[in-house]
Amino acid sequence: MSELLTPSQTVGPYFSMRLPWAGGPYVVPEGTEGAITIVGRLTDGAGDPIPDGLIETWQANPAGRFAHPDDPRGPVPWGDKAFRGFGRSETAHDGTFKIVTLKPGPVPDGAGGNQAPHIDVSVFSRGMLDRSVTRIYFSDEETANAADPVLAQVPAGRRATLLATPYDDGTATPGLYRFDIRMQGDQETVFFDM
Repeated sequence: MSELLTPSQTVGPYFSMRLPWAGGPYVVPEGTEGAITIVGRLTDGAGDPIPDGLIETWQANPAGRFAHPDDPRGPVPWGDKAFRGFGRSETAHDGTFKIVTLKPGPVPDGAGGNQAPHIDVSVFSRGMLDRSVTRIYFSDEETANAADPVLAQVPAGRRATLLATPYDDGTATPGLYRFDIRMQGDQETVFFDM
């Protein structure tokens, strides 16, 4: 039997046994000072949870630098061992996920300005032939969001689907944000062509 990908195969469901790893949702080590936690729920067009999804994130650090040698400004000197920039969280039975990270800084937009602090997100789930790509912006970055060239291209009535909002779940967790991802239907998350 061949394990080659054929056009009729989708990207799932196989995440719970193949792709997650123990430290996946931790972009920074647990207990890192200033860490934020983004919690959310992945749902389908009917609003039902997607229990076998995978959320991957890639982001800049608080200084707006990427933990990668191809950062447009060059590699971070001596690396950043406490910040890997990449996170991966499988969804639970109820569609929930979490990412523990540091809030990113602004990054250059390539035209002399800056993009607002954001996290790039790839969503994988059953029935998809490819990933869906979106971004997490932060509702408490109003000035930066207003000047962001990517966010400006999103119709004003849809921008809220890209905003993580401060969240109180009753546990007094500092730096807690909520960001739900809806794959279709009313309030569908904005996804980008890649």
